[in-house]
Amino acid sequence: MIKAAPQALYQRAKDFVQGKLRSGEWKPGELIPSENRLVQELSMSRMTVNRALRELTGEGHLVRVSGVGTFVAESKPQSNLLRITNIADEIIARGHRYSCQVLHLGREAASMAVAAALALSTGTSVFHLLCVHCEEGVPVQLEDRYVNPELAPEFIQQTFGEHLQASRYLLQVIHPDEMEHIVEASHPSNDESKYMQIDASEPCLVLMRRTWCGGKVVTYVRLVHPSSRYRLGSRLPVSGAHRDS
Repeated sequence: MIKAAPQALYQRAKDFVQGKLRSGEWKPGELIPSENRLVQELSMSRMTVNRALRELTGEGHLVRVSGVGTFVAESKPQSNLLRITNIADEIIARGHRYSCQVLHLGREAASMAVAAALALSTGTSVFHLLCVHCEEGVPVQLEDRYVNPELAPEFIQQTFGEHLQASRYLLQVIHPDEMEHIVEASHPSNDESKYMQIDASEPCLVLMRRTWCGGKVVTYVRLVHPSSRYRLGSRLPVSGAHRDS
């Protein structure tokens, strides 16, 4: 009889664990069986089981705590890439507590980069908002937003926080007719890591959004998310005769 290759055994161990996760038998936050128990149940070597658990941890399905054991990871919140969403509404819809800390709200001269993003001349006066959005007290998004005062002149007079977010206010006063989303992965700056209470080496997902109204750029915003706490994605129907799989 030909023995199964090590890769096949390793994948079988992963499939076993993922099956338990998908079925809901092992729920988020629960401690899963020990390596020794899985070795006995699957009749595999400790090395094979250990590799499967390490890979599943690296993929974000499990969390391993030294001296305690391995737990099912909590699912990450997901924001829609194809719509202008309000993070406060997303957090509250999940039944969690939303909070916000405004770090800065003022008027300043646009740098070359900000002016280019807003299609304005360098040095033009713009509004700048910097705030941290939290879920259950944990920072999940840093909002760094610039607004064209010509299109939203009363933006700077608003009291942003738990009861009013910039995205909600702008959608109330302006009806954008065009939107651009760009996503990149990066490490946080020293200030960003401090604001979000993460290590400077933690990868972040950065969503850069611009919106237009009547051919003019209304706002340019960078939304920085710690990758361990958030994810970005969308689901939409596909129509037409030609579809790429």
